[in-house]
Amino acid sequence: MPQFSANLGFLWTDRSLADAIRAAKSAGFHAVECHFPYEEPIEDVQNALSDTELTMLGLNTIRGPLNAGMAALPDSIAEARQAIDQAFRYGSEINALNVHVMAGKVAGDLAEKTYLDNLKYASDIAANHDMSVLIEPLNPFDMPGYFLRDTVHACELLDRLELSNVRLMFDCYHVGRTEGNVIARFNACLPHIGHIQFASVPDRGPPDQGVVNYDDVFAAIDASGWDLPLGAEYKITQDTDSTLDWLRAMI
Repeated sequence: MPQFSANLGFLWTDRSLADAIRAAKSAGFHAVECHFPYEEPIEDVQNALSDTELTMLGLNTIRGPLNAGMAALPDSIAEARQAIDQAFRYGSEINALNVHVMAGKVAGDLAEKTYLDNLKYASDIAANHDMSVLIEPLNPFDMPGYFLRDTVHACELLDRLELSNVRLMFDCYHVGRTEGNVIARFNACLPHIGHIQFASVPDRGPPDQGVVNYDDVFAAIDASGWDLPLGAEYKITQDTDSTLDWLRAMI
């Protein structure tokens, strides 16, 4: 039976991060993750995680001026590395496991070299904190022009890097929008995967709607031996608790 993480960049966003962590615990989630917690008092977040005994799976580097990250932008290397430093500094204080290093909207050979160099830099920082780096392809409908196009592209870069602490964020929603067969792509990417997220396709709502059968997806993930919590990263149109029938059916 899978375990689940609440992505607090999407769920309970009407609350402080500390209060959202407590809400996730009350709802039955096994872990939490977030996007950009940098304005949240670290002590409040630490206390909420301690009180609930939930693990913070990860956070993102800041979006930067293009609202998509900076790590592949050749003209923003210093700013990208400052963002990486910031993310690992904050993440280490809350015992987070991963940092998603956002690439940005750019293409070309120089962008690829920049991205790989910055991921090597992030890998070194991550090792100092006993953390890991995640990279994530974003679909072109939601994020046109994003550097990482799909899981094939991401895995090619990971093969070139050969860094054990730089891994793939496999988001079933983005894969479903861009590449189709989520289970087939999951199985192909499994050796590279460091975290898994999900939402309905195509609307990015709760997993009990849309064209992807998440009963089958969760069963395939479970059968693979994956034993870390899966990240619920979906949009809500009402209060979060009203969207959790799928979770209540699983626990």
